[in-house]
This record gives sequence, C-alpha cells and structure tokens, in this order.
Amino acid sequence: MREYLLTLCITAAVTYLLTGPVRKFAIVAGAMPEIRARDVHREPTPRLGGIAMFFGLCAGLLVADHLTNLSVVFENSNEPRALLSGAALIWLIGVLDDKFEIDALIKLGAQMIAAGVMVMQGLTILWLPIPGVGSVSLTQWQGTLLTVALVVITINAVNFADGLDGLAAGMVCIAATAFFMYGYRIWYGYGLESAAPATLFSALLMGMCLGFLPHNMHPARIFMGDSGSMLIGLVLAAGAISITGQVDPDAMNLFAGSEKEAVHQTVPVYIPLLLPLTIIAVPAADLVLAIVRRTWRGQSPFAADRGHLHHRLLEIGHSHSRAVLIMYFWSALIAFGALAYSVNSGAMWIVLGIMALSAVGLVLLLLPRFTPRAPRWAEHLVPPRYRRRKAVDLPAEGAAPFADATGEGPHEGTGDGAGEAAQDAGDRTPVTVGVSGANGATAVGRR
Repeated sequence: MREYLLTLCITAAVTYLLTGPVRKFAIVAGAMPEIRARDVHREPTPRLGGIAMFFGLCAGLLVADHLTNLSVVFENSNEPRALLSGAALIWLIGVLDDKFEIDALIKLGAQMIAAGVMVMQGLTILWLPIPGVGSVSLTQWQGTLLTVALVVITINAVNFADGLDGLAAGMVCIAATAFFMYGYRIWYGYGLESAAPATLFSALLMGMCLGFLPHNMHPARIFMGDSGSMLIGLVLAAGAISITGQVDPDAMNLFAGSEKEAVHQTVPVYIPLLLPLTIIAVPAADLVLAIVRRTWRGQSPFAADRGHLHHRLLEIGHSHSRAVLIMYFWSALIAFGALAYSVNSGAMWIVLGIMALSAVGLVLLLLPRFTPRAPRWAEHLVPPRYRRRKAVDLPAEGAAPFADATGEGPHEGTGDGAGEAAQDAGDRTPVTVGVSGANGATAVGRR
C-alpha cells in the first residue's frame, strides 16, 4: 500500500506543479477559445490541462517501474506499456483538438485507433464471467470489438461530463477510488497478480485527478480540455478492461463448499461486469440521454447543446459549486454501493461509511436553500453575507437618497444601519458577464 501511495503522490505532485506552466503556455499558444452559447463560464479560460495530466501519468509509471513490488507489474505484464501507447495517441489528438477544434468523427476514429493499439499490445478482454453460465472465452475478434466499444463509451461519457469546473476530474477520481479498492482486494485478498495492473492504473488516475483539481475548481484557472478528458477516460477504461478480461475467476477457488456459500463467494467474480458501468453510471446516463435528445431533434449525436445533467441542475436554481457537489455525491453513492457487494465483512464499514456520508451530503444539497446567520457575538468572525441585517428606515420623500452603490456619501436613516445597508447593497452589485474580475480575474490576469 505504501508504494501505491508514493506513486499516487508523485503523480499528483507532478500534475499539480506542471499545470501552472501549462496554463501560461496555453495562453501564449492561443488555446483559449471564445465563450460559446453552451458554456457556463464567464471568461475565456485556457485549455490544454491534459498536458500536465499526461506528464503526471508518465512520472507515475516511471516511479512505479523502480519500486520493489510494483516493478513486478512491468516484468509480468505488457499492459502498462499498452496503456502508455494508447494514452499518448489519444492525448496527442486531444491537444490538437484543444488548439484547432478537430471534427468529431476524426476524434471518434482516433479513439478507436487508440483502443486498437492497446489491444495489439495485450490489453484486451479475454473472457467474461456470466452469471449462471460461468467464464465464457471470447474469440480474438469478439474481445477486440468489446474492448474498443468499452474504451469509446467510457471516453465519451467522461468527455460529456466535462461541462462544469472540477466536475469530470472529481467524478473520475471518485470512480478510480472505488476501482482501486476493488482491484487491491482482488490482488492481495486472492493473490492474483493479474489484478495488479488495474490497481496501478487506478492509483495513477487518482493522482492525475487530485493534482489537477486545485487548478480546476470553480472558478477554474484552466480546463483539462479534450486532451485531459479523453485521457482520463481511456485510463479508466483500461483499468476496467484489465480486471474484467484478464483475471481468471477460476483462479479464485471460489467454488468449494455448499452451493449457498459458492453463490455468496462468487459475487466478486461478477462485480467486474457491473462496477465499470456503475462507476460511469452518471456520465453514461448523460451520454445516452444526449444521444436520444439530439437524435429526436434531428441533430447529429455529436452536436453540442445545453441539455446535459449539470446544465439542468443550473437551470433549476443550483449554484455552480452546488451542482458539482450533487454530481459528486451521486457518483460516490452509486460506485461504492456496487463496491459494497464485493468486499468482505472486515472492510465493509469503510464502504458503508462512504455511502452514508454521500447520502447525507446529497440530501442536504437537495434540501431547499437557506442562508445561515451567525449569532451576534460572532458576526465579526464571518463574512458580511452571514451577518444579521439591521433595520433601515427608508428615506423620506424629497430627502437625499443614497449617494452611490458603495455606501459612501450622505445617507438618510438610522446612522450606522443605513451605512451598513448601503455597504451590503454595494457588496451585491451585479457584475457584467465577461467583464474582467467577474470570477476574481481574467484568464490572463492575476487572480
């Protein structure tokens, strides 16, 4: 576990430290498109954040290759090299798209080629555990088609979710955490070395997302762009493919004892069929709804719009940060709910605790909004918006009104109360969309 944590920290540190220079490079390179009708941000923001994430992935793989226990993964399996090859290709296409806006069909073809590159190097689905049937061996063509389909679906599901600041990176990080816990148990709980690559991929993915999130939280200083969203989608798909199609269920020796015990113990065998789907359940549902919606309107399935789930959360009144947190909690509740079926009683309390916290957070976020007020003795410790408002007399007819929105100038009322009310009015002065300072700074200025 210590080596996994070291790999995760190195990946996160490299991603975090490189994101700042990459942001400056993106501004100089002009990878900062104008705001489109479907965008929710108010200022042009640089993209190309996937560059930092890709180099974080490379650094994590390099460190893992020199660690005692994790180096075995590189010696016994070609999957890390297959992942790096496919990731490099999809990342390059993403960088070009962030700069030059590549056609959607070209990107789709590149995604298939990247999946094919991984298949050629051994990262493919060899068999499927099907309930009631057992392990079904797949032919080469069946395994290739299923692998390519899973990669393309996962990449586009993550790409569709990348619509709010910090949304895609946070959801994928939650998914990677759930997948890491499952892969780690299969590797160390059952002693299956074939589960080691998927566990490593999950740790790397967590580091990439955690290193990028501080720069991407609302208001975002930089976007990951397609170079980042397609990259993390491919890494997530690679972990699902590795642990689903490479781990032999018969090697777990789960079919001993009574029939009831065998049915209970074989649950971890069938979890790989569900866990990859539950991990991307929210973005996958968004993907399906978007395709149906656009096709129903006679549009191309790749035509962008503002009908995604996160857009709908904003339309019904949720703030940007609140909508992102709702999506986080939904993802955690679904992913860890599926994971709960595969863990033993010793670790069950951890998963159940995460599920309980996710459910509580989701309920609190979906409750009607209210503004908490601090007690009077603590008002000087909190921001002005949490302080109690004092009563203010309206100016008499013919009296001089408030001088300006900043609270400076002559006021009519009850002295300090009028001044505070005017100051509050100044705090609530609306900011024009697109004006420098709307989110603290412009994309090219100081924050």
